[in-house]
Amino acid sequence: MSDSSFQIDRKITRQHFERAVESYDAAAVLQQEIARRLVERLDYIKVKPEIAMDLGCGTGQITAALLKQYPKAKILSLDLAHGMVAKAKKKGSWRRKPLGICADVHQLPIKANSVDLIISNLMLQWSDNLPTAFQNMAACMRAGSLLLFTTFGPDTLKELRQSWAKVDDLPHSSTYTDMHDIGDELMRAGFSQPVMDMEMITMTYSSVKQLMRDLKQIGASNAITSRRKTLTGKQRIAAFETAYETYRQDNGLYPASYEVIYGHAWMPDTQIKTPTDTTKYIPIKSI
Repeated sequence: MSDSSFQIDRKITRQHFERAVESYDAAAVLQQEIARRLVERLDYIKVKPEIAMDLGCGTGQITAALLKQYPKAKILSLDLAHGMVAKAKKKGSWRRKPLGICADVHQLPIKANSVDLIISNLMLQWSDNLPTAFQNMAACMRAGSLLLFTTFGPDTLKELRQSWAKVDDLPHSSTYTDMHDIGDELMRAGFSQPVMDMEMITMTYSSVKQLMRDLKQIGASNAITSRRKTLTGKQRIAAFETAYETYRQDNGLYPASYEVIYGHAWMPDTQIKTPTDTTKYIPIKSI
């Protein structure tokens, strides 16, 4: 789903996450909780991967979980930011570490038909071309392999976007894709049996400044190519904060909503089994 009005500057995105390497774990409370919930889903889906990939690994929370859950599997930790990969590579023990890869999901340097499990936590919202992202994942996955992921939906940071809309008409956050459209793109890329569900999570902050500071500390700053390239003036920031006052709760806290989308899909098992009995199989077209 490529939209010319929503294009991500990947160089800027990488820079934002490189700068956030040291502050990420302390600020990414929501991201860590969603990662935990995502990994829990593996308890109900029986897979025994030889090779598993943490796609968009960040500092390696899911990498660590994969190392523990699949002690015989090779674990790949892939991220756009080199600093994040370096952090993830430290997970595990001296006897067994993940293989770190610094790469872009839109140009995956992974051998075709080699991966049994891809798990990706809150990475897909940084893609402005889901068809290419899903096609690249599908290309490196084996028949019968599993894709498990989370991303953010359209109601994410609605308070922030609506407050900025009262100040100017420029984009101040990413545009998020509806889960039904994500399911359609999975099917187009060759995945089967996509299952999607969603939950709303609301974070609260003591001030609007704290919210903006946390977004910066996890690398989630605005990277849309049509964003404002100059520094935001004090008057515009003050106007934004005033607009956000509309959402202040009775307890004095400021909410930030996140629409969390969970999804999983399979690569079809394309192996054709040779019949071992005496049954005769007749092509449908010959009937």
